[in-house]
Amino acid sequence: MKAAKILRLLLAVTALGALCVAPALAQRGKWWQDERFRQELGLTPEQTSRLEEIFQKHQPKLREHMRVLDQAEDQLNRLIEKGDDASVMAHMGVVEAARAELNKTRTLMLLRMRRSLTADQWAKFTALASARNRRGRAPNGGPQ
Repeated sequence: MKAAKILRLLLAVTALGALCVAPALAQRGKWWQDERFRQELGLTPEQTSRLEEIFQKHQPKLREHMRVLDQAEDQLNRLIEKGDDASVMAHMGVVEAARAELNKTRTLMLLRMRRSLTADQWAKFTALASARNRRGRAPNGGPQ
């Protein structure tokens, strides 16, 4: 019974963490390559190149952090299956630390991207991203 409670707690923490990460749109795709976004924001070719450069610079770290998080979650799932509550509780910190590193790197990337936009472009981006998220449509056809 304790393992079921721990699993429910873990799922709740994971769901909350998903809500607290950087803007969902930026996680789903290369919005700066989306024709509608480029036109409506008035992105210059230089800005588009800069955004891609920032994205490419951060991808190796993001992939590595994702790999570490996946491994930590896999280990946690194995511990949950064994029913060893103490080990599960101890390993939850490892999982959340890995998730935090991934989110910090993603947030830093998004901050640098934000600085590549003018205040007007950022305001337009925020409105477009909100509208797209409400419709539930990912740019470029799917997750990044």
